[in-house]
Amino acid sequence: MNQSRLTTTALTVLRVVLGFLFAAHGWQKFNEWTVAGTQAAFAQMGVPAAQISAPLVAGLELAGGIALILGVLTRVVAALLALNMLGALVLVHAAAGVFADKGGYELVLLLAAAALALALTGAGRLSVDRALFGRRNSRLAVLA
Repeated sequence: MNQSRLTTTALTVLRVVLGFLFAAHGWQKFNEWTVAGTQAAFAQMGVPAAQISAPLVAGLELAGGIALILGVLTRVVAALLALNMLGALVLVHAAAGVFADKGGYELVLLLAAAALALALTGAGRLSVDRALFGRRNSRLAVLA
């Protein structure tokens, strides 16, 4: 398998798996915990403006996860998700140390790093971004 195919495969796997995980977390905030429950949890954890930030985060994770799976506006969405995870790391998880079983930051750091990797590389060839903005000299290709 040549480097181009390996890169395409790697970006597609990363994008789809990361998108699935973010979408699952967003779905959980809306459906399992409910928006009101997520707002209460955010407030208890000290997240600023929990009444506003909880539904925004839930929406970003659900819609952003689906966008990553499809490869739609991948760089922008991935950058927003990376910032979301860095906020979770700083505001909630850093004080608990590394390990997730103690409320630590290992999962959010990994999700942030994966999202940042996609923000830097883009969606790859097997994506809606490539289908819409695939020309290298297109001004919109920078976003894709």
